[in-house]
Amino acid sequence: MVNDPSTDGTVSRRRWLRSGAVVLGGGLLAGCSSGSGGEGGNSTSGDAGAGTDATNGSGSNSGTDTSGAAGTAESTQSSGTSGSYSVSMAPAGEVSFDGVPEEVMVYSLYAADSMVAFGAGDAVNSLGFSAEAGGNTLSAYYERLDGVSFDSSGLQQLNEGGSSGISVSKELFYELDSDLHLIDPALVVSFDGWSQSDVTEIQNNVAPWFGNNYSRDNTQPPKPYRSDYQYYTLWEIAEKISRVFQQHERFQRLASIHDDLVQRIRSNLPPKSERPAVAELLFMDGTFYPSKINSPGFGNAHVRPLQATDAFVASDIEYGTSYDFEQMLEVDPDVILHQYGIASYYDVGDIRNTLENDSVASNITAVQNDRVYPSGDPTQGPLMNLFQLEMTAKQLYPDRFGEWPDYTSGDPYPEIPKGEQLFDRTKVANIVTGNN
Repeated sequence: MVNDPSTDGTVSRRRWLRSGAVVLGGGLLAGCSSGSGGEGGNSTSGDAGAGTDATNGSGSNSGTDTSGAAGTAESTQSSGTSGSYSVSMAPAGEVSFDGVPEEVMVYSLYAADSMVAFGAGDAVNSLGFSAEAGGNTLSAYYERLDGVSFDSSGLQQLNEGGSSGISVSKELFYELDSDLHLIDPALVVSFDGWSQSDVTEIQNNVAPWFGNNYSRDNTQPPKPYRSDYQYYTLWEIAEKISRVFQQHERFQRLASIHDDLVQRIRSNLPPKSERPAVAELLFMDGTFYPSKINSPGFGNAHVRPLQATDAFVASDIEYGTSYDFEQMLEVDPDVILHQYGIASYYDVGDIRNTLENDSVASNITAVQNDRVYPSGDPTQGPLMNLFQLEMTAKQLYPDRFGEWPDYTSGDPYPEIPKGEQLFDRTKVANIVTGNN
């Protein structure tokens, strides 16, 4: 039996007003996991990305990777007198605050990365999966931003496994006693043993929810919420998180750097006939698990702007689709991008060696030409996205953007010579650290 903290006075310290009623078409809290809901599993379970980053609207795709950044629509209403303010995002609806949250439960790296970007990294008290692995990934990028860091020591791991692969104890929510759950409530409904009533209980007794997981690949949330769910770009979500932490000006400055980076990339792309056929995938136990580079969602916000040819464009790819070596040779991509390749779950150098030493896989064009690369994390936030855009540009078009250097698994993001960097690290670091 979970103790109700409202009976022992712990809620009285909260700086929250109350989460506004969710009035999205009369629905309750909305959302659901992307496929398995995990991070670090098969990308087709919820990572694919969007041909154009989807924006507002139930299930609709509109806008581009550059829209929804510096020019996002206003999402906050501030009282101006009491200091209270509210921020709105589906599926939680409008959430009201009377102060910036100081203890925040986080599940996905996109939320943690956003909080670091807006000067609130110290407020993170948890991650969905291994805090060490997630912390290593973030730190690999932050190594190149002077003064920016993320301390993952002592963070609570939320996922404990289970029949669906995701099991999070309700007791943890009471134990952590967070000021905000920066998690899509719909994702939580997909966890083992959770129901809408459990989500409502935590909202009423502990703190509000605020997150949007299914924009990662624009998959459908649970049935009760599908008509009211909205999909956002990565930078639209980041904009809303910036408002939660009262750092919208910081967001605008970062978004401007992102927009300039995307414009720089797009204005220097080679003709379509010269663009490589790209296979985005995971490789596990001798099997490839592919995903498409131009399907909806923010999971591919680092690949889609490169406008490469999808090696799987003619293939039927869904969750669980797998290819053996012979099938991959038939696809024969020019480039292989292996997800979660930077200080994360996979040693792409070892994978490359495995493919080179196989009598079949060694004939794949990408393998023969040494173009099997560690690629980005589809659960990226705004800072990760800047680096992953640069990385992908160099991997796909070295003649246009400079060579991607050698990378050893577990190392930080490579040091790129200043003249070959596609965005200014000093400007980004100064924005994040508050230095002008």
